[in-house]
Amino acid sequence: MYRPNSQNDYVVIKALENGVNVMGLTRGTDTRFHHAEKLDQGEVLIAQFTEHTSAIKIRGNAKVYTPFGDVESERNS
Repeated sequence: MYRPNSQNDYVVIKALENGVNVMGLTRGTDTRFHHAEKLDQGEVLIAQFTEHTSAIKIRGNAKVYTPFGDVESERNS
């Protein structure tokens, strides 16, 4: 059973352009999309890894703040 242990379970995603897609992927043998959000420039989403969410996919220009450091996603040309 998954048990959240600290604030490390959260990431903050800030859109650097309009139309950034954030998708949650399921945990288990069949990985599937289970949730999607579309962010416009300047909008922020706080996401949490849970017993159902094992990964987060980001499409578009965004800054991601994690307990392990910050990273920027890039839009494919």
